[in-house]
Amino acid sequence: MIKLKVLTIFSTILVTFSMFSQDKNKNASFKVQGNCSMCESRIEKAAIKTKGVKFASWNSNTKTFEMIFNENMCTIADVKKAIVKAGHDVDSLSADIKVYEKLPPCCQYRDPKSMEMDHH
Repeated sequence: MIKLKVLTIFSTILVTFSMFSQDKNKNASFKVQGNCSMCESRIEKAAIKTKGVKFASWNSNTKTFEMIFNENMCTIADVKKAIVKAGHDVDSLSADIKVYEKLPPCCQYRDPKSMEMDHH
């Protein structure tokens, strides 16, 4: 009888632990400023280089960035910082002006004239 109770308790703990450990991947989305496919590549590359990011996608029309990440390895803030460091504004975080100015002219999204440029 005691063995059965110990086995039941052990099994319950094991099942509970495995349920919590499997729920580490999360989805997140937020706005990122940019213009074109070069921006898309730069934004996605910055995110993917962040340890724990498994999927990254940015839509130039909606300016929406979506990702799947392992919350045990990184945070949304970590990914936002990486994207800002690459030269793109995210929510309330702005890229450093020196980094931003090094972007190709068509990628300088703060300049309204950049939207009139060829983005191929």
